[in-house]
Amino acid sequence: MILGDVCTRNCRFCAVTHGKPGAVNAGEPEMVGLTAKQLGLKHVVVTSVTRDDLPDGGAGHFAATIHAIRRENPAASVEVLIPDFKGERPPLQQVIDAAPDVINHNVETVPRLYSAVRPQAAYQQSLALIKNVSLAANPKRIIAKSGIMLGLGETKDEVVGVMEDLLNAGCRLLTLGQYLRPSPEHHPVMEYVHPDTFDELADIGKRLGFARVVSGPLVRSSYHAAESFSSV
Repeated sequence: MILGDVCTRNCRFCAVTHGKPGAVNAGEPEMVGLTAKQLGLKHVVVTSVTRDDLPDGGAGHFAATIHAIRRENPAASVEVLIPDFKGERPPLQQVIDAAPDVINHNVETVPRLYSAVRPQAAYQQSLALIKNVSLAANPKRIIAKSGIMLGLGETKDEVVGVMEDLLNAGCRLLTLGQYLRPSPEHHPVMEYVHPDTFDELADIGKRLGFARVVSGPLVRSSYHAAESFSSV
């Protein structure tokens, strides 16, 4: 996770500290690249807090980190899990131009629950980001990825609807996992979804046309990320 550990947003599912972030560490991209090299990583997943305080939302820092990983560990594939950049296209284009192998942006939940779960985000805005990645990244062979949490109060039909929206937007990789409440102050768990339902949704996703769906109670965005990338 780059760009510090303080987020400018306060999503109801997330335990990351909310507040005023500190200054950006200009040396961080190089440190990440060197760390990836020293660890001998074959697939590097980079994410961040949301930095609405920065003019580009931290996109330039993402791009610098991608370039540093490529420079120090050229054999590794690179996946970035990015914020929505407030729906602005130029920051997203900075990340696309840096040509990571995978650009992931999680829609997290169904549209009906956004006001309760992601009050500072917008479903259509996140969906548009996925579509823009898919449209702009084709010459660079960048794969669009997203993820959904279950157990927040959604219905199965709503989840399938989101899966269809993502697929139509060009998403090729999808993760589905169980929401776990970080503290009593966060959104409650409305359901512990049965593993059979996760399997059923994975089957539905494959039939719809996703290249790979990783679905299970303990699945998170980076779970089996290298294997998902390799399968595509």
